[in-house]
Amino acid sequence: MPIPPTIGVPMWLAFAVLFLVIVIASTFRILREYERGVVFLLGRLWKVKGPGLVIIVPFIQQMVRVDLRTRVFDVPPQDVISRDNVSVKVNAVLYYRVIDAEKAIIQVEHFDDATSQLAQTTLRSIVGQHDLDQMLAEREKLNTEIQQILDEQTDAWGIKVSNVELKHIDLNETMVRAIAKQAEAERLRRAKIIDAEGEYQAAERLASAAEILARRPEAMQLRYLGTLLNIAGEKSSTIVFPFPIELGAALGAGAPRAPKRDAE
Repeated sequence: MPIPPTIGVPMWLAFAVLFLVIVIASTFRILREYERGVVFLLGRLWKVKGPGLVIIVPFIQQMVRVDLRTRVFDVPPQDVISRDNVSVKVNAVLYYRVIDAEKAIIQVEHFDDATSQLAQTTLRSIVGQHDLDQMLAEREKLNTEIQQILDEQTDAWGIKVSNVELKHIDLNETMVRAIAKQAEAERLRRAKIIDAEGEYQAAERLASAAEILARRPEAMQLRYLGTLLNIAGEKSSTIVFPFPIELGAALGAGAPRAPKRDAE
């Protein structure tokens, strides 16, 4: 029985179909709304395209995709020595985005790595210019200062640094104990100042009261009687107190005198 001849596809036709598929796939590109394509023509910058459908001439033009969305970079902890010679570890988070795709591709190689390295060195430089108290109390000021410096330096790369936030400022255990002692000493100092201020104000009031009582003897006597009244309200069975001569003289002067008898 004769064997029917096999129907095969010529090798050149298979290669032609494969080549055509590759050409079509490399010709039509679709860029999303947040993407731009930097197109090079024979190695030279041609234009920036997108979003939407982009047609690229194969083997003559090349396109590099650039994402324009805001990127978040977590700056790893950096060893920093503050201006008052305190060793701390500081880390931060950086928010940035590409605003000029052409500059981001042409002016710098791997703009993500360049921005991250610049953020680390700037963080160490700026934080090291401040005291530890300023790091802890003026964090917003440090954030703004770092953000402005990074934004100025990355502007040539077509990158906008929108925000920088310091996350953690870590101290070693020895420094934590020293700060706790300092805070305790500060609280004791304030307590002593408040106590001394209270004593001073009380002394001023007592001096004013003494001057008023010295000018009016009857006021002093009324004060004395009021004190006796307070003592009488106590539950003590026996109360011994000195009787002022001035009060006795005043009472004796007010009493009616007995008439004198004529000598017999």
